[in-house]
Amino acid sequence: MIGLTGQYASVDEELSGIENLVLIGRLLHLGSRAARTRGEELLREFDLTDAAKRQVKTYSGGMRRRLDLAASLIGRPEIVYLDEPTTGLDPAKRDDVWEMVRTLTRLGTTVLLTTQYLEEADALANEITVIDHGRVIAHDTPQGLKRQVGGQTLEVRPVDPADIERVRPLLARLGTREVEQPAPDQLAVPVADDGALTAIVSALATERIAVSELALRLPSLDEAFYALTGQRASDETDAGDRTGTRTDDKEEEAA
Repeated sequence: MIGLTGQYASVDEELSGIENLVLIGRLLHLGSRAARTRGEELLREFDLTDAAKRQVKTYSGGMRRRLDLAASLIGRPEIVYLDEPTTGLDPAKRDDVWEMVRTLTRLGTTVLLTTQYLEEADALANEITVIDHGRVIAHDTPQGLKRQVGGQTLEVRPVDPADIERVRPLLARLGTREVEQPAPDQLAVPVADDGALTAIVSALATERIAVSELALRLPSLDEAFYALTGQRASDETDAGDRTGTRTDDKEEEAA
């Protein structure tokens, strides 16, 4: 019922891809033919058929990660535990792993994922549990966690940086707190409702101020994490072990 994929691939480098999967199948008491059939099926699902007969020591890091995940699925588990599955992977290989997780949930598997990358949790999770110093301090959907931290933020970047001081009073009239300047050519302010976006568009048009960027967003998951744990963005203490996420088939389209 349970499959486990650790932080580092645990496949046998001296065996080929198909031999690794057949071995795991036999250890799970599948017959030789059933183990090979299941192994070949998983190799196709994870785009490893062309490398099926190659020794794993010739595989790239991303290929090993895919094979390791395939090995944990031999027995068709209902729940799969993934421990930091994208640690050390480049962006392209990370995206491959993300798509594999989405595929698992579409097939009806529940995935419990631990990660130190909050972008990853935001992209994949239906539900997130934040653990701080061994205690659960928050549990909600990604959007729910962001809403716990505060309302939405209105961001404006004028085409001409000299217009910054003209934009500032326009935002001040709409904001619930003081206008911030996260970049030399950008202003941001927390707002109470979605109507702020319509209001700022109208105000900018009236003042004939052209903008290159205009956005209304919830706090990022990083911002939510820092607020919930009391950490500063520059504080890295224990940051790698504080987020657990779960994805399943019930809400995958919303994740």
